[in-house]
Amino acid sequence: MKTLAFVLSIMTAGTAIVVAQQAPAPPVETQPAANGVGPKIQFATPAYDFGRVRAGEPARHTYVFTNTGDALLIIKNVQPQCGCTTAGSWTKEVEPGQTGSIPIQFNTAGYNGPVFKQITVNCNVTNQPAIFLQIKGTIYKPIEMIPPMTILNVPPDADVVSGVVTVTNNTEEPLVLSAPESNNRMFAAELKTNVPGKSYQLTISTVPPLSMGTSQGQITLRTGWTNPPTVNVPVMANVQPTVLVIPSYMTLAPGPLEKGVTNSISIRNQGTNDVRLSDPVVNVAGPTAEIREMQAGKSFAAMVAFPQGFVIPPGQQAELSFKTSHPKYPVIKVPIMQMPRPAPPPAVNPQTQPPAPPAAVSPQPPRSARPAAVNPPPLPPPPPLPPTPK
Repeated sequence: MKTLAFVLSIMTAGTAIVVAQQAPAPPVETQPAANGVGPKIQFATPAYDFGRVRAGEPARHTYVFTNTGDALLIIKNVQPQCGCTTAGSWTKEVEPGQTGSIPIQFNTAGYNGPVFKQITVNCNVTNQPAIFLQIKGTIYKPIEMIPPMTILNVPPDADVVSGVVTVTNNTEEPLVLSAPESNNRMFAAELKTNVPGKSYQLTISTVPPLSMGTSQGQITLRTGWTNPPTVNVPVMANVQPTVLVIPSYMTLAPGPLEKGVTNSISIRNQGTNDVRLSDPVVNVAGPTAEIREMQAGKSFAAMVAFPQGFVIPPGQQAELSFKTSHPKYPVIKVPIMQMPRPAPPPAVNPQTQPPAPPAAVSPQPPRSARPAAVNPPPLPPPPPLPPTPK
């Protein structure tokens, strides 16, 4: 019995030592009572209308909310819809019955007319993890231009094309505009007053001679205000050529050409009067050119024959040119471009390349049976142009 009692005392002491050495258990997060509601959030005004604001002036509002629950409310994140809307420093934690705030600012620059933005608020409310706030209103520009950009499409054989821009003052302060100024000699503008201090009409016109293709410019009006001091009206002109070349250039395979080729382009007269084309020529030696009339005065084909072995001389720009009877286009030039020859494959290092197996050697015929050497033929002339269709 004494022995048994001694063993039991040793086991009890060991158990006590082990329990004493164990780390304390982490505290359990306090949960709301079964009849508790937890944190709740309620906004005084979830939607805010800032009314009518001038473009460039920020619209600000602070959303106030209350924790109507019985546990700590935590605002995890406030995410505006886009970069034009930003959130300030909001209240992160709110005790039950207390209030918090979320300041929001909307940048109105670049907007015109009605706007609507949304802000997402994430919190620790169990059944409402995300709340959506709204901010809306109307942005107006102090000076409004309709259309905001003038595009002038100039048809063939036309020199002067005009467009009209309406300039409206949306403020109570009278607006006085100075004479228009153009930064491109192709555009001129004239200002007319519709309602003094309130409405104006700006007429923008092209000024010959016009450059083919697309040209851009800007008309400037001084306002006499400090904000804005000037009004800038962008303008663009698309000038269509009377004589149109399709494609606008010729392309050749890498030279020297393995065989003779004939390339062609189409020339179309988009004007009202007929034109004549003549004297086609290529400015490098070798090619021959010809122009064929497909439709009298309206449609043509220019054909260039390139001989076998042709290559554009290094450093020289090859082009086809021909004359026209149109006074605005006396000579038309068409570039000729030759694609570069692909680079040779990189050289192989014989020290790293395994030796190739010996090739089979075929028996050589007697010297008397071998054919005599033949000199290579001279460079052939360019291929003849196709016959003209009747």
